Order: sequence, then structure tokens, then C-alpha cells
Amino acid sequence: MMLGFDFDNTLIRYDELFQKVVLESKLVPGSLPADKNAIRNYLYRLNMEDEWTRIQGEVYGARINEARPFDGMLETLRSLKKARIKMCLVSHKTRTPYLGPSYDLHQAAFDWLTRQGFFDDQGLCWGEGHVFFESTKEAKVRKIVSLGCTHYIDDLPEILKMLPDRITKILFSPKDKIKEQNDWLVLRSWKDLPSLLL
Repeated sequence: MMLGFDFDNTLIRYDELFQKVVLESKLVPGSLPADKNAIRNYLYRLNMEDEWTRIQGEVYGARINEARPFDGMLETLRSLKKARIKMCLVSHKTRTPYLGPSYDLHQAAFDWLTRQGFFDDQGLCWGEGHVFFESTKEAKVRKIVSLGCTHYIDDLPEILKMLPDRITKILFSPKDKIKEQNDWLVLRSWKDLPSLLL
């Protein structure tokens, strides 16, 4: 088995950080929930797409270390490592933001993973060959296939649709907002992953 997974909104949770940044910028009312999509939709309705893009660059770049891992993710991955399940991270992420300061988004993500213990001997003991950031969705899918992933976890249905059927597709959907039915496995919480893989 080779388990692959996405990074943004799959390993790392941004909702509270997005809320914090937009409230600091006084762009949204305090009553808006800590939900990335709700914040994006609110700003889009106000024709503030560029502001949203700049905020994404700030969150994914300079302030990424304020974002939290999803509950149970680290413990689950450590237990899978002990079970000798091979793992890799393959994510679609541009090198720099489309607007705003030119943060190195790949390095920022590596820094977050480092702080979470992914590369520590006491953590997952990963090396460079475990983490791949691809600049396009198509390159991401090619990398997943070339690495021989037998299972892949992503929060975006569009990515799972692009994968060949021989890969077991797992939709990460912690908020239970699935709009379409597929024959994919659905992961609501990281602690449920070991039972899904059996």
C-alpha cells in the first residue's frame, strides 16, 4: 500500500486563521463564521476578489505557522508509520502568490511540516522524497500516479475525478458537505482513517 494525501485543507486547517486575518483587516463582520469558503464567498459578493487573493497569499505564506493541523491527523499518521504503511504528500501549490508579497509558498509549507514533526526522528521521520508540491493540478495527478499511490486523500472532488480508477479515492469531508455522490470512501475525521484502509 502507498497512501498519498493532499496538504491544504486536508492536513492543515485554515478556517480560524482566515477569520483572524480578515477581522484584523476589517474586511468582514465579526458575525461571519470561521469558514474559509464563507469568507471567500462574502468577499466575492462585494467584488473583492483581489483582496481574497492577497489574503490567501498571506495565510499560505507569512502566517501559515498560525494554522493548525486537523484534529487527530498527526497521531493517525504516526500510527500508520508504526504499521509500516508507506506515505507521501502530493499537493497542488504555486511557488508564489498571484497577488501581494512574493512569499515562497512551498518553503512556507515545508516550514509548517517541520514544525509539526514530519521530518523528526521522533515524528514521521520523512525525507525530501516524501513531499511534492506541483504547480498544476495535472502535474499533481501525474505525480500521484508515478509514485504508485494505491490510495489518495483529498478535500477536492475535482482532483479525485482526475485520478485513474485503480487508485482508491478518499474524500476528506470533515464538515459533511458532500454535494455529489460517488463511489469514493469518505473520511470525516483523521482518527477514522485506519479503519477505512482495512
